[in-house]
Amino acid sequence: MGVTPVLFANQPTPTPQSAPAGPKISPDYNTFLKMLTVQMQNQDPLNPIDSADYAVQLATFSSVEQQTRTNQLLSELNGQFNLLGMAQLAGWVGNEARTNGPVWYGGEPVTLAPSPEANADRMMLVVSNAAGTVVSRDEIPVGTGHWNWQGTAITGGVLPEGRYTLTQETYRDGSLLSSAPMQSYARIIEVQAGPDGNQLVLTGGIKVASSDVTALRSGQSGSSSP
Repeated sequence: MGVTPVLFANQPTPTPQSAPAGPKISPDYNTFLKMLTVQMQNQDPLNPIDSADYAVQLATFSSVEQQTRTNQLLSELNGQFNLLGMAQLAGWVGNEARTNGPVWYGGEPVTLAPSPEANADRMMLVVSNAAGTVVSRDEIPVGTGHWNWQGTAITGGVLPEGRYTLTQETYRDGSLLSSAPMQSYARIIEVQAGPDGNQLVLTGGIKVASSDVTALRSGQSGSSSP
């Protein structure tokens, strides 16, 4: 990308001329000094440019160049931090992460981590498929800790392999207290670098940010990938 020439104080405005497009000016410090030297050589001897103006322009250009270099260094550091983060997260592969994102059901039970309201007397697990249709509703005993979801469909059969969204509903005396994503465990199979930071790839290819993991445990027998 070219740089628009700077018109210094007392510089005559150049007359536009038709000429073939030449190479674009490189906005580096050496080019700026050359431009400044040419300007000094061609200034009006009866009305020379004040030396303070030169100093201001030099300081301004130096500041811009310094900021550009700082941005480059910050970008390089960010890339190095991402690599460092990936190296640390590599030790998570094979373990199981607890998140409140979607789950993959492939025929094996999925371990859930319910967190009902303190005064709840009833809790329901609501399962929706990828299209958003509710395909299962199971009652979960309140205060059971971890609970294994068997993939039972609302019709009584078993759901097909696929990605599902789990929601927990808690009730008190028949009134709904809250509805929130149900946390579940899934095996970590890969760590990837993404534009928004490092991501974990879970069973079934489900991706979550490493910052969304609320717990980590050693690998258990889990559902298989598609």
